[in-house]
Amino acid sequence: MSDTRTTTDTDTGTGTGGPDAGYTGADSTGAAPAISRRRLLGTAGAAGAAGLVAGAAGGSAAYAATRADEPTALSTVGSATAAFHGAHQAGITSPMQARGHLVALDLAPGAGRKEAAALLRRWSETARRLMAGEPAGERDTGVALDAGPSALTVTFGFGRTFFDRTKLAARRPSALDPLPAFSSDQLDARRSDGDLWVQIGSDDALVAFHALRALLKEAGGAARVRWQMNGFNRSPGATSHPMTARNLMGQVDGTGNPRPEEPDFDRRIFVPAKPPEGTPDWMAGGSYAVVRRIRMLLDDWEALSDDRQELVIGRRKSDGAPLTGGTETTEPDLEKTGPDGRLVIPDNAHARISAPEQNGGAAMLRRPFSFHDGITADGTPDAGLLFICWQADPLRGFVPVQRKLDRGDALSAFVRHEASGLYAVPGGAREGEYVGQRLLES
Repeated sequence: MSDTRTTTDTDTGTGTGGPDAGYTGADSTGAAPAISRRRLLGTAGAAGAAGLVAGAAGGSAAYAATRADEPTALSTVGSATAAFHGAHQAGITSPMQARGHLVALDLAPGAGRKEAAALLRRWSETARRLMAGEPAGERDTGVALDAGPSALTVTFGFGRTFFDRTKLAARRPSALDPLPAFSSDQLDARRSDGDLWVQIGSDDALVAFHALRALLKEAGGAARVRWQMNGFNRSPGATSHPMTARNLMGQVDGTGNPRPEEPDFDRRIFVPAKPPEGTPDWMAGGSYAVVRRIRMLLDDWEALSDDRQELVIGRRKSDGAPLTGGTETTEPDLEKTGPDGRLVIPDNAHARISAPEQNGGAAMLRRPFSFHDGITADGTPDAGLLFICWQADPLRGFVPVQRKLDRGDALSAFVRHEASGLYAVPGGAREGEYVGQRLLES
């Protein structure tokens, strides 16, 4: 839970302006994109979006007026799309989505490189179709029949053990070496690691579920689910203006993320076209995902006053601004002291310890989901963060920051790391390719 910012404002409800070049919503004229076979008849232009805003402002009478029996045209939330083909896979720099599924699978006994290649070929074609708003295939379940693609993204990655199962250990990146143990870890091996990893995100829960079911059906006998986790974020358009999302602790979460407009963004997040020593060519344009299930001890956290919570984080709860003043985007003054001579941002505050300047410039792009899996036997909520961070090298991104957090972060008393995974996520597929083809057919 490092103090980093999402790369895009996710609550606009427009689906435009994302850093992925293929991510589209309404065009510059206000008209929605062409309707796919899975979308409702009609278009979602500026008038449709304005109607939604008016309904939100008009109280119950206006809401009732939008619930007519006549079909309603898709909003820009439903019509937003992300491109399957490109230099990078979707779901890394795409705007954060309202619903997500994370799944790890292990290759079935006897399955190897040939079966893995066939599976990635099937998966890629299914993902391409669904992300374009098309049916999954001839036996599509119809779960998302009435919806547009709703910014659906599907992202595929390989765990360390995948390379042993496929006899490709010589092609395994050195960055996939196991993560070090951290003293705060309480990891469940049954919910960690895996040969294959799939991330699904969408702004519609049914669209996300439909993609999950389609991909798992395509796995057939080649791979078996090792674990699955389901998450959510705030829905696009839920706030009156774009803003950084909050986590289940009520904190503005994601303020310091590297931004695509920064000159070193690609260097920090993606493997370059000419990979460094120890990184095989097939990872060009790819990235590494660290996935952690972080349980939040919400009862303990909520017992603290807001003032005490702010000292733990180092930022104001109301707007995410640093305790040293300014707005959310103001750089914290880590040297500032109060009238009592003490640091305004405590020396163990999360914002201080996770700051890039406190970690040799280490940076990672966070793109998490919240989760709530019910109430445990002791009556506490099983809820928290599905932490997902992206970097060109986890040994220079996640590891140094987590080591420092592990040694003295005030937030550590209120969170528990319960599952972990590290995955090599290859670059995007070119037209006519499937994801991972440059590895599996090299």
